Amino acid sequence: MCMAVPKPARHPTEGQVALAEALARGETWQGEEIHRLSTARYTDQARHELERELIFGKRPVPLIPSALLPHPDMAVAHDDYRRPLVITRDSEGEVHVLANSCAHRGTRLVDERRPIPARKIVCPYHAWVYRSDGSLAGLPRQDSFPGLCKDDHNLVRYAAHECGDIIWGAFGKDPDFSRLDALCEDLEALGLGDMALYKRRTHRVKANWKMVMDAFLESYHVKRLHQDTIAEYFADAVATGDVMGDHQRFAVGRTEYAAQVDTSDWQQVREVATFTYQIFPNGVLVVSPDYANLLVVMPGRKVNRCRVENFMLVPGDADPGEFAPRWEKSWRLLDEGTFGKEDFGAAALCQAGVDGGVQTEMLVGTLEAGMTRFHDLIDREIGIQASE
Repeated sequence: MCMAVPKPARHPTEGQVALAEALARGETWQGEEIHRLSTARYTDQARHELERELIFGKRPVPLIPSALLPHPDMAVAHDDYRRPLVITRDSEGEVHVLANSCAHRGTRLVDERRPIPARKIVCPYHAWVYRSDGSLAGLPRQDSFPGLCKDDHNLVRYAAHECGDIIWGAFGKDPDFSRLDALCEDLEALGLGDMALYKRRTHRVKANWKMVMDAFLESYHVKRLHQDTIAEYFADAVATGDVMGDHQRFAVGRTEYAAQVDTSDWQQVREVATFTYQIFPNGVLVVSPDYANLLVVMPGRKVNRCRVENFMLVPGDADPGEFAPRWEKSWRLLDEGTFGKEDFGAAALCQAGVDGGVQTEMLVGTLEAGMTRFHDLIDREIGIQASE
């Protein structure tokens, strides 16, 4: 038996219920025809730079789960968007995304990838002191900086937002966080805020970031690529799905079990269905019955490199002594096997193939329709006409 879903009692959204009912009926969300995608979208460095500028430089992007900073006055360094950041939760519980660079001489302030107490952030070089909201609190020998106004020397702030129990950042002007509203309603129904961080790991993948995203946008591969790990838990290519603005959500499972549950009972639904969210542009949330994995896929400087950070969340009210062996088994199954070896490994093999230049197009079948929609959105964001 699976462990109970975290408290308090949660209720599925209408969209989640609709997906569960479609899964119980054995329905599959699919396209109507074959599409072709240019392989240049994975190999063209100039296009890659456009994506980094126009998508990752302007749109809200997921940074970390809220569970990584569970208490006020905490901070963690974050560099995987190729910007030196420090993410904080201040004394009032508000989140901030700050430049990890002292206003005095530019010194890196926080060098820990693990969360640390941060009621004060002290520069290790000259001991300038910042509050957890990024404001400059004080500096030694202020008399040696005649006329300096502390209010003019706070840390550089980027737009920050917290919803769906995820902390988001944006690096352009006037980001539209309202594009996350419907998605966050679904995520809150999942109860991520009642969960705690179990483990996290960053994978360096020899593939374009979109190659990794592709793996979570179709179920065609599950019974074949994952035959040694999770294939037995899923019917072949039976996945329901729909769209939520720019985002996509899917439900997969064994239809014979799904047909027996009351779809209004969230715990029953969670026992038999795995929900996966493609968070545009670069997030994936995989929700298993009693834990969840948030994957954040970040483009590298080179077109054929990326990083993927995997956060595993577990029920915050569960007894670690009782459930740690179970969580460790699940962590190894997914992080080392399903994700690390299989999904990321397949992305790297696909990248090696297209880097060879033999094929200029790839085929996308009807069971891979999520990929087509995703790439159409990418093309729209960078102002390139979609490839058919």
